[in-house]
Amino acid sequence: MDRAELVHQNFLSRVAEGDLPGRVSDVSIDQAGLSPAATVELFQSQVLSRQLDRTSRKLQARGEGFYTIGSSGHEGNAAIAAAFRVDDLAFLHYRDAAFLIQRSKQLSGQTPAWDMLLSFAASADDPISGGRHKVLGSKALYVPPQTSTIASHLPKAVGAAYSIGLAKRLDATDRQLPGDAVILCSFGDASANHSTAQGAFNTAAWTAFQGAPMPLVFVCEDNGIGISTKTPHGWINATFSHRPALQYFACNGLDILETRKVANEAGEFVRRHRKPAFIHMKCVRLYGHAGSDAQTAYMSKTEVEVQEANDPLLHTTRILVDHDILTCGQVLDIYNSIGDTTERVAEAAIARPKLETPTQVMTSLLPPKRTLPPSNGPSDQARASAFGNDSTFMDKPQHMARLINWALTDLMLEHDNIVLAGEDIGPKGGVYNVTAKLSQRFGAHRVINTVLDEQSILGLAIGLAHNGLLPIPEIQFLAYLHNAEDQLRGEAATLSFFSNGQYTNPMIVRIAGLGYQKGFGGHFHNDNSLAVLRDVPGIVVACPSNGADAVAMMRECVRLAREEQRIVVFVEPIALYMTRDLHDDKDGLWTFPYPPPGSGTKIALGDIGQYSDGTDLAIVTYGNGYYLSRKAEKILSRDHGLKLRVIDLRWLAPLNKEQILVATGPCENILVVDECRSTGSQSEALMALFAENLNAGQTLKRIAADDCFIPLGRAATVTLPSCDAIVANALELTKSSSTRKSA
Repeated sequence: MDRAELVHQNFLSRVAEGDLPGRVSDVSIDQAGLSPAATVELFQSQVLSRQLDRTSRKLQARGEGFYTIGSSGHEGNAAIAAAFRVDDLAFLHYRDAAFLIQRSKQLSGQTPAWDMLLSFAASADDPISGGRHKVLGSKALYVPPQTSTIASHLPKAVGAAYSIGLAKRLDATDRQLPGDAVILCSFGDASANHSTAQGAFNTAAWTAFQGAPMPLVFVCEDNGIGISTKTPHGWINATFSHRPALQYFACNGLDILETRKVANEAGEFVRRHRKPAFIHMKCVRLYGHAGSDAQTAYMSKTEVEVQEANDPLLHTTRILVDHDILTCGQVLDIYNSIGDTTERVAEAAIARPKLETPTQVMTSLLPPKRTLPPSNGPSDQARASAFGNDSTFMDKPQHMARLINWALTDLMLEHDNIVLAGEDIGPKGGVYNVTAKLSQRFGAHRVINTVLDEQSILGLAIGLAHNGLLPIPEIQFLAYLHNAEDQLRGEAATLSFFSNGQYTNPMIVRIAGLGYQKGFGGHFHNDNSLAVLRDVPGIVVACPSNGADAVAMMRECVRLAREEQRIVVFVEPIALYMTRDLHDDKDGLWTFPYPPPGSGTKIALGDIGQYSDGTDLAIVTYGNGYYLSRKAEKILSRDHGLKLRVIDLRWLAPLNKEQILVATGPCENILVVDECRSTGSQSEALMALFAENLNAGQTLKRIAADDCFIPLGRAATVTLPSCDAIVANALELTKSSSTRKSA
């Protein structure tokens, strides 16, 4: 008999014999704010959660269920759910089925057993994920779905909590959460040690310490073990009970009365003071981590049996019996009736259709588009006030950094829900002065200087987007993204996919990066790899090569985020920020006048750029590579008589394969120039694209950076493609092509 069945039989026999555990608190029903009927309701939620766990394991044994990480032992979180409103957004731990079940009772028409069983069965009818994962979530119940999280959902919970006060302050019309709402975020004791979680705790407290509203309730469900690694006794209390600006509450999750009382107190504190709280809920873990987990491999039989003797359902039964609410027989009737119903519903759930085709699986990868009222753009008066003296320079050619700044200004004037966030972007204007004067123009609430933590920056952005704001976070350098890449991959990009398009978090992530910075900064400031972004399904990656394109592309990125709810990464080549000249000193060919809103060339997602229309050679590139290729084009044309075209990809994901093939189709030779490292670079995809679609007689070659980090000093560019290398490879390619044709 497995442990799940032993726990089940143990419950039946002990209740039948009246062998119930002793009291673990002195809290009364009145002190907990419960009525007898409400106490029974909590027990029913706990029982349904337990019976769903049992059923999930039976379904797996039959090959009809696909998830067995259960909530058994954590059912006390039903009492926490009862202490909060249905519109208090909750980011839940995967052991919080009882929480979701209890919350569903606050809203009529909910069918939690049916919904969860569809999820266990990976049915396409699953109302939250459409069969893509077993997740706890519901749009109606304000529960965004989380996958198998290891604290990665905590940073966005901090962001969502911060968004409540910010949206109210900005009088945002699209806000999704009430102004007096709080955010809940639950997790396990083992996950509390994760660096992602620690960053979230620190950021919440750092923000509250300065007096900013942070209405957030952290709920740590402490069962004393993470898979097989025990949490040191007293560790959670020792590390969280005295943190500055984080109010600590503790309860025994085995007792729903104490848990409800403490949750009431924590909720009242946070709602009144708009400061974060930490609920430390002690509980037990029954059955092991998941269906395949044999606890006795790392725990003694005695330790396992001690946990099972503390079954929270037995403790709730004792409360019900002691308060003369139910008899032991009535408790068993409820338990068995819910169990029978659960098994009956399961048989119907497993018969529902499953996802079968790639199209069905990928349907929710991209968020749904939405129709928004047209914007008339910022008024002349608002622009004159915001830009001040800058207005006199707008018809004169400017470098990329200044043009991006002006584009952001106009976009923030046009859309009052745009919020910028990042390290040093406020009064300082960022490391490269790209956000100069924006804080002065729009205030510290819309240009937020954040804590130095990239996970918290992206988490803030995700959370803001949950509440109808449009965040434009900045990652100071491309290499810094690696500290937080899972916030893009595991959280932001998956939200639409795992919610069947019901939840979205549109944003534009600005990242300064790439190489050619004349020896400054070394590898940590000259990171020339975009591989981590190419790996994330569904996101847009933009990389302008000049200021004029940067303005048009940033406007398109904002449209993509607002109307198509996309997640966009806008990579800004640092070396081109201040570049003014192309061929000769003071030729000014890399500066451009600023096109006011509604004017200038529009660049839609996927639109490539093309310089010249020669057919001897097509150079396909982007970013710094486009700049260098334009320099090389002059040499190849003037000194060698080659007629060529230079193609600027602009958008690195998704690649517009059709436009690229049309643009290169007439050319005899194709040279791919990629400033990123050979392994994992965009050139790999391009070479595959061309290899699969080469016209008869076309030849193909690529130049990419060596697989090496970038050093400091004069050697900084030696591993990167250069103008000379482009010229040499172009000549070699065209000469080889001519030789083959003449032969």
